[in-house]
Amino acid sequence: MKTMTTDELLNLFDANEDLNIIDVREDFEVEHGMIPGAIHIPLGSIPENVDELDKSKAYIVVCKGGVRSANACEFLEAQGFDVTNLEGGMMAYDGELEFK
Repeated sequence: MKTMTTDELLNLFDANEDLNIIDVREDFEVEHGMIPGAIHIPLGSIPENVDELDKSKAYIVVCKGGVRSANACEFLEAQGFDVTNLEGGMMAYDGELEFK
């Protein structure tokens, strides 16, 4: 499984890269802020929402600490998606947040 640090993610933001980020945390967790531009699909909902994702795009998957996103990455990789797990998750992320 591919991984990325939060510093690497912030560098991609600084370079204005077009990023596709999936936040797999629960509703009550995303109330505390999400990475700007991320789409919210709780981990338990990934299998039923997989058809909404585009296999031609690369995705960065994030949760609170990196374990649930790793589980999501394993599932999505098995479905043929290009995914990268954000190491340390939101606990390691110190960039901007957006609130929905």
